[in-house]
Order: sequence, then structure tokens, then C-alpha cells
Amino acid sequence: MEFKEDEILQKRGKSTEIESICGEASVFSMPNLPEELITEIMLRLPVKSLLQFRSVSKSWLSLISTSHFVKTHLLLSASNKDYIHHGVISKPSNTSRGVKDCSVSSLLYDSVPESFELDNPGKNPNAFPLFVGSVNGLICLAINLFYGFDCFIIWNPSIKKYKKLPYEEHIVPYFTFGFAYDEFEDDYKIVGIFPIYNYASLCRVEVKIYSLKSDSWKRVKNYKGAELLGDSAKFVNGKFHWLDKHWNIISMDLAGEKWEEVDQPCCFKGCGFLKLGVFESDLSVFCNYAWTHVDVWVMKEYGVKESWTKMFTVKSPEDSGGRIFYPIILMSNEGEILLKFGSRFVKYNPKDDSIRYLDVTKLAPCLEVQIYVKSLVCPFY
Repeated sequence: MEFKEDEILQKRGKSTEIESICGEASVFSMPNLPEELITEIMLRLPVKSLLQFRSVSKSWLSLISTSHFVKTHLLLSASNKDYIHHGVISKPSNTSRGVKDCSVSSLLYDSVPESFELDNPGKNPNAFPLFVGSVNGLICLAINLFYGFDCFIIWNPSIKKYKKLPYEEHIVPYFTFGFAYDEFEDDYKIVGIFPIYNYASLCRVEVKIYSLKSDSWKRVKNYKGAELLGDSAKFVNGKFHWLDKHWNIISMDLAGEKWEEVDQPCCFKGCGFLKLGVFESDLSVFCNYAWTHVDVWVMKEYGVKESWTKMFTVKSPEDSGGRIFYPIILMSNEGEILLKFGSRFVKYNPKDDSIRYLDVTKLAPCLEVQIYVKSLVCPFY
């Protein structure tokens, strides 16, 4: 969650903006229901209902449109431990054009989860989207064409709003990105890492940052370390994180634009395949060993090497077929862990060390997945 909880809660009950709206002669004047109670109820409703309620009255439209309401609704939705306001989008391959959506609570608690096709803004016969990241309900897509890169799109699928981002310079075919909310500048940013090759030799790695507030890109100091792997960055503690080709964790501070290596246990070097993730709000690492099991580690205190903690070990299914475990990672109220194994969702129960595949209706095996919270956030118009 990117908005600070104490900051929002201090404003609740003090917001003259909401009080003035609620004080109007309107639907808020319903008998036996205090205005504050109606607001509290609405703050806990799903986005789909709130979009419908905007048509009830001008007062409700004004209330739901205030930045205070949007931020507080986002805070409550993101912190809901039943994940009823979270979705997970997926696509079966790098060259697939369609995007599917499934409720996270359905994956965790329903016997037969169901997925639905999303009308994504990057869909056209010659293009296919790649997931860059998600924050505050906004999803960043990198739109690729069969002959090269096309554009970026920032998209809120819950309210069906999006913005196509400017990019005038040529983008090289090999790149990795990150997407984050800069809370100090109240701005959404994309960082792009572009290796520049001369034939087969790497010459330099250019770094560029896009600011939604200024609607422009800027060059920052080049990255001089080992080649970064192609996965999108994980954003934790104000920093982007990637793995380099030597399995080192490399970070870039969004505010200071400084590069550092994150200390990690020496046992990470001995595993067969590493994947970065985020568990709750902490940096996590999936250590896959020889297709037999995965150790899931979490850095409990950011920047402290000794705080790396092995949360659990999950054995690979007998029919693993050389597949490995990937983040996503979520824990249900019953303690079950939602993971991705190969191209399928699985649930791991640490109580009896069991694992089972999830059969999701209308969902093909998926290569890419991205969790997002359903929100009213719309920083573009």
C-alpha cells in the first residue's frame, strides 16, 4: 500500500470536503442513517458498485470523486485480508493479445474459481501487452509489436480508464522496466533499463525515468553493473529491485537514483534458480533447487542482511516436469499459500505440507501474472 495509513486516518472525521457534501439536502438525508455511517458503508463497497452509485445523485457523485474518498477507499481495499478487492490478471504467452482477470479471493476460497476476459487498451491484431507492474490499482503495460516495441500504457481496469504514454526515442529490443508510486512527489513513475549493444558486445546500459506528473522522460546516470535479467522490477522501500546475471540483487533508489547491491545470505548462490517477489510489503526471494523444492525467503527488516528469514519450503509436485515456483505469493486467513508453479496456480498448505493445482474456469495455462487492487485512482483524464 503506497498511501500512508496514519496520514489518511488523521484526516478522517476532519475532512471539511466530505462534511460539506454530506450536509447537502440529498440522499444522505435518509432517515435513521447518520451521514457518517453512509460514508463508512460506501468506503467499503467494491468499485463496481461505487461507479453505479455515482448516478444516484450529484452529492454521491461529488463524494465518490473526492481525492480523500478515493485514497481512503484504496487504503481499506488494499488492507482487506480476505482480498475481496484484489484481482490477478494473466496472459498465456509473450505473444498473446488477450488478458484474463480472476478474483484473488476466488482463487483462495472458491472450489471452482472463474476467470473473465478483460478489454485491455493495448489489444489489437498486431500488438501484445507485457506486464510491467501494478500500484494503487493502476497497471502498467509495455505494448510490443511483432517488429518491435510500440508504447507504454498506464491503465486502471476497474474504471476502464487509461493513458498512452509518450515515447519519441527508439527503444532497443532488449529492456527491463519497473513501475512505482513516488509518495514524496505524489507521482507515478516508470524506470526503463536499456542495454545498448554493438553487435554482440554490450557497450553501455542507459537508464530513463518517466514521470506521469510531467508526462515526460528523462535520462539518469547509466547503470554500470553486471547485466540485469529481463523480469520487471519489484518495488520495496522506495527502491526498484532486479536480479543480475550472477543472481545478485541490485536496487535503484527512486528518489536519489542511486544503485546498490542488496546483501543476501550466501545460500542464495547455491540454488538453481532465483525469482524476486514481494510478500505483503517485504522483499522476497524464491530459491528453486534442482526442480525438487523451493525455499521462500523474506527480508523482514529492509537492508539488514541478518533479517532474511526462510518462511517455508514447498516441495515440487511429483509431476513437476522441470517446472519451478514463481511469485505471486499470498496467504489466506486459513494459512494457505497461493503460488504459481510453472504456468498454473497452486495452493500450498503448510499444516500438512500438501499442494494442489487450482482449476480455473476459462483460464489457459499462464506465463505472466500480475496482482492488483481494484480502485478508483485515476491520475490522468
